[in-house]
Amino acid sequence: MDVESSGTWQLPKPPDSEKLTINLGFVDLGSIDLLVHDGFYSNRSDFIRTAIRNQLTRHEDIAKEAASRLTLELGLRTFARRDLEAVQAAGKRLSIRVLGLAVIADDVTPDLATATIESITVLGALHAPADVKAALADRQR
Repeated sequence: MDVESSGTWQLPKPPDSEKLTINLGFVDLGSIDLLVHDGFYSNRSDFIRTAIRNQLTRHEDIAKEAASRLTLELGLRTFARRDLEAVQAAGKRLSIRVLGLAVIADDVTPDLATATIESITVLGALHAPADVKAALADRQR
């Protein structure tokens, strides 16, 4: 954690994206390269991001309905040690359900995580210390 000059604690900034690896047929790859070569896209990644955004826009209503039905929090959700300690002090447990990025901060111990997190469902990415991920493996859906 970082301390600002005002003395307040700041969580590290989470990454803005997640790296994916995909396999494409040679004809599809060549077609993408042709569009890049002719200046329609700046590079392969630009083409792929644009294609994904177009499909997400096309299915936006379906995705919103599903997220609502599944009661998922949208976007970035961070859980720091102080958050989980407050949950523990209240005698409660969390069912984490996120569509986007869920971050369990580096200051969270495996013992605290298992004591306070009943289940975890993440559609997108989960960033957490390796030992915390391992401790929660049986609770991930």
